[in-house]
Amino acid sequence: MHPTGRAKMLQQIITHTPLWVWAILAFLMYRGFLASKDRELGLRAIFVIPAVMLLLSLQGIAGSFGFTEASVASWVASVLLGSVISWKSVNNTNVRVLPEKASVFYRGSWVPMALMMAIFLVKYCVNVIIAINPSLRLDTSFIAAVCLAYGLFNGLFLGKMLKVLMMFKQQSAMMVEA
Repeated sequence: MHPTGRAKMLQQIITHTPLWVWAILAFLMYRGFLASKDRELGLRAIFVIPAVMLLLSLQGIAGSFGFTEASVASWVASVLLGSVISWKSVNNTNVRVLPEKASVFYRGSWVPMALMMAIFLVKYCVNVIIAINPSLRLDTSFIAAVCLAYGLFNGLFLGKMLKVLMMFKQQSAMMVEA
């Protein structure tokens, strides 16, 4: 394809992207920037990003492929893998639970920003690719690859959240015993 044709196609893709997609991108960038700084969050706040990422992932699967055997199996397998990976990465050096304040202290990191941008980019690209080539909605290999990516990203957020909740529960139990 000629460079002028590529530029026109890119312009078409961007101009046909709904405004709410850019609002989601702005929200994710804002949350990613906040995550880059040391911060203390209330217990409820640790559910926000995993919940948003889960909804985006499930909406992406449902809207692109439906909940088929291939999509669900791929997604579940990689959620489990991602959860194990992130579970093992959470420790007392990057997270400190504060049961007396019902909050959690997180060390700042750019990893959440990178993950959120990767999820957004994958979801955006999948939608563009499917718009250009709708037959891929039925391609089992494409479905599996996309759902593996969505699931892995979800698992990375989910595993961290679950590990923090477990740490919080353990610390709270130790305070009651003392």
